[in-house]
Amino acid sequence: MNRFALLTLYRSLTRHRLYAALNIGGLAVGIAVFLVLGLYVRFETSYEKWLLHHDQLYLVQTLWNSPDSPFDGAYPNTMGGLLEEMKADFPGLVGTRIDTQGASVIRGGVGTSEDLARVDAGFFRVFELPMVSGTGEEALRDPSNVLIDKNMADKYFGETDPVGQTLTLNIVGVTRPYRVAGVFAPLPKATELKFAMLVRLPDKPGPDDVQYWYHWGSTSLYTYLRFPTRPVAQAFAAKMPDFVNRHGRKDLGAHPNDMIGLRLLPITEDHLTPEGREMGSVRQTIITLGMVGLLTLLIAIVNYVNLATARAGLRAREVAMRKVLGASRSALVRQFIGEAVMTVAVSALVALALAELGLPLVNAAGGLSLSIPYAVTVPALLLLVILMGVGAGFYPALILSRFPAAAVLASARSPGGGRAGARVRELLVVFQFTLAIAFIIGTLVLVAQTRHLRRADLGFARNGLIIVKSLPDPTLNASQRASLLAIFANLSMIRAVGTADSNAGGSGQNDTESVPIPGRPGSGPSLREIGTGPGFFQVYGARLLAGRLFDDRHGGDDAMGRKSADTRNIVINRRAVSTLGFASPEEAVGKVVGGSNPRMIIGVIEDMRFFSPHVPMDATYYLYYSKGLGFPVATLRYTGGFRAAMDAVRVAWRRIAPEVPFDAASGDQRLADFYKSDDHAARLFTIGAILAVLIGCVGLWGLASFNTSRRVKEIGIRKTLGASSTDIVKLLVGQFLRPVLIANLIAWPLAWIAMRQWLAGFDDRIVLSPLYFVTASLLALGIAVLTVIAQSLRAARATPAWALRHE
Repeated sequence: MNRFALLTLYRSLTRHRLYAALNIGGLAVGIAVFLVLGLYVRFETSYEKWLLHHDQLYLVQTLWNSPDSPFDGAYPNTMGGLLEEMKADFPGLVGTRIDTQGASVIRGGVGTSEDLARVDAGFFRVFELPMVSGTGEEALRDPSNVLIDKNMADKYFGETDPVGQTLTLNIVGVTRPYRVAGVFAPLPKATELKFAMLVRLPDKPGPDDVQYWYHWGSTSLYTYLRFPTRPVAQAFAAKMPDFVNRHGRKDLGAHPNDMIGLRLLPITEDHLTPEGREMGSVRQTIITLGMVGLLTLLIAIVNYVNLATARAGLRAREVAMRKVLGASRSALVRQFIGEAVMTVAVSALVALALAELGLPLVNAAGGLSLSIPYAVTVPALLLLVILMGVGAGFYPALILSRFPAAAVLASARSPGGGRAGARVRELLVVFQFTLAIAFIIGTLVLVAQTRHLRRADLGFARNGLIIVKSLPDPTLNASQRASLLAIFANLSMIRAVGTADSNAGGSGQNDTESVPIPGRPGSGPSLREIGTGPGFFQVYGARLLAGRLFDDRHGGDDAMGRKSADTRNIVINRRAVSTLGFASPEEAVGKVVGGSNPRMIIGVIEDMRFFSPHVPMDATYYLYYSKGLGFPVATLRYTGGFRAAMDAVRVAWRRIAPEVPFDAASGDQRLADFYKSDDHAARLFTIGAILAVLIGCVGLWGLASFNTSRRVKEIGIRKTLGASSTDIVKLLVGQFLRPVLIANLIAWPLAWIAMRQWLAGFDDRIVLSPLYFVTASLLALGIAVLTVIAQSLRAARATPAWALRHE
């Protein structure tokens, strides 16, 4: 563009400030939404890409082929000794294990919980962590060394050089001093690796671990492998079925592959891949919000095209004069596309400012910590400006450049594109509002589903619970656990105390057992097994459907010390009734199942959902241990204020076990972790949807203003022939609402398909009621009416004499 073209653009924008503001504002909001949601997508897809040679790293997944089991699907954990057996069969294999045990840093007799991982000596041959000081690979050769990250170094040593200093750590119940041999850079937020300290994994498992360390089917840590190229990794993966068959027979029978498999997952895919039977995924959320960003940008582009073509007639005489003075059509096309690029460039600058201002709000709504990396954003934004400018300006440029000079100069009024131009603009409005209405429907459904999850009946009262996750800490002995439970029970605000190896929020162990059914062939369905201690059902307020609960008056209830061949009493949940083949809870009571491990059903309770709503509810049976479990999680039912109750529990804990970090949370907090990602996605979707609807309204308002101004003389004639102001308003509003009504017919099936697929990711979900669609349509119509009513009223109130003289 030359300086005359820039001057023309400046005059066009300043002469028609309203349209300039609508164009630039609509594009700026669209680009800002696209930019912010693009940052979110970039962050979520960048996991582990910070690692050197990340394309060579693979996580070994355990695949369970048990459709009736709570653990069917792919899991990131493997048995502890898997890497040893792999290296024995495949010499030269490069790999490492990560055991995220956590640890307590002991200072002054008080323990502080920190993220620690035990790894193999060859860890740095797989993960080349950037070191601040020291040598990582050399440090891990000595089991008495510890590596810490820079944040830990600053926390515990301040300005002092930490290398050579000593930290007293309690790891898996063993307290001993470790020498700090190096400092590595803190891990970024975009990682599934969770550790701030590294120590050497023992070469051989301890006496308590050996029983499952080499047992196929156990899952205790993470195994990572490194291959030079993808084909080499694929060739290795192809050998896994034979490897599983060779080594798994000792634990899984003659055909291990029928039950279990091993899969190599690129490490960059770990964050995006759902675990086990989980139905929702991060990938689905990323795609959804990425589409919101793209469609919002597309709405803004359509908005620009619509307004540019609608006001093309205002520049018809300018085009005609340029043609008379010798301008070619191609020169005019280049000029108008250049103007579009410049307009988009101004919008991009405004969008960048809006994004900076809006990021704190988006971070708060989405639980994120996004920032704009200008080194990447500015070049990408320049490319986007060119693509958008050419894309958005091409059609208006063609419309403007084809005006015939003689006809325009001879005409008393500027051309408006005729019926074809009006139809094109109407189709663009239909497109905009189709997306806007679909967004409104999606927002209503997302908000309703997230609200449903927080209010849904979980089978127990979620309020008034404190879950003490640190009670299973191996540092505690049985006497300390018993003392803590007794003190908790005697606190004035604690009404009930219960223990189990699984609790609300998923704390504790995850065990299953196949339960053969008498008279039916096969090993029977797989049920989740939960061991409970005294007070468990009382503290959760479990609802009894049939039979009775455990008590100490019935000796058969206690599973302590019983052999597997002894008949043990169990309580099952409602889901287990049908899974075990019973018609009703009453029919199940008194029946014995389990084959060689007999179980007598003494009671049936309502399902209690302890786990994610993305995971189907499990058929579950409960065992009772009168003397308590080996590593129980405690649940406390309190009255009064949460903070006072938590403070009292914390004081009691520190009096008995100060060296063990206290880890507890309310039941609501534990369950909220399951809903957090969905809440964040719903908020981000809502923000994007509101702004998309706003852009559509801006376009409709500008179009209504322009079309109304062109019909002033027609309105004057209609009023002269007897039409009232009310008739004029009805006429104009009806014509403006027609594309919105058509948009509903297209938006409904699109939204229904999208929301049906999204809701399929939840086991507990709302019904996709027509009410959401009707409400969205009414909202869209209401917004559209409010958008165009001002122009319609102003036009309808004009006196016929003024309107007939108006040009």
